[in-house]
Amino acid sequence: MKLVKFILVGFIFGIVLTKSEAVSWYRIYEMFQFQSFHMYGIIMVAVLTGIIGIQIIKKYNLKDYSGAPICIPDKESSTVRYLLGGVIFGLGWALVGSCPGPIFILIGAGFTTVILVLLGALIGTFIYGVLKDKLPH
Repeated sequence: MKLVKFILVGFIFGIVLTKSEAVSWYRIYEMFQFQSFHMYGIIMVAVLTGIIGIQIIKKYNLKDYSGAPICIPDKESSTVRYLLGGVIFGLGWALVGSCPGPIFILIGAGFTTVILVLLGALIGTFIYGVLKDKLPH
């Protein structure tokens, strides 16, 4: 029962993303064609919300749901790896028309072909886990 609130927040988040058309393939296509500001606006709101949320967590030393302190380690400074990772992520996003979060929303909305995208994401994550130690970081 303790996790029900997180499931409810997930459902609400899914509804908000669906109603804002953030899961729409056409909106994503417009974004990558630089034809519309819609998705860039959503992404900017998400980034600002994340920045504010992280600052609140750090300032007030907030704890997670189990009472443990939230520890956010500093990122390593490595421009190349973030650029390369971002390009790979962006190419995958452009190819399938969905980033990882909306995959589950699209499956829940009845777009069963997106299950193939989910399987591809899981396989890619597994391959990265296997090759992680051999990749330059």
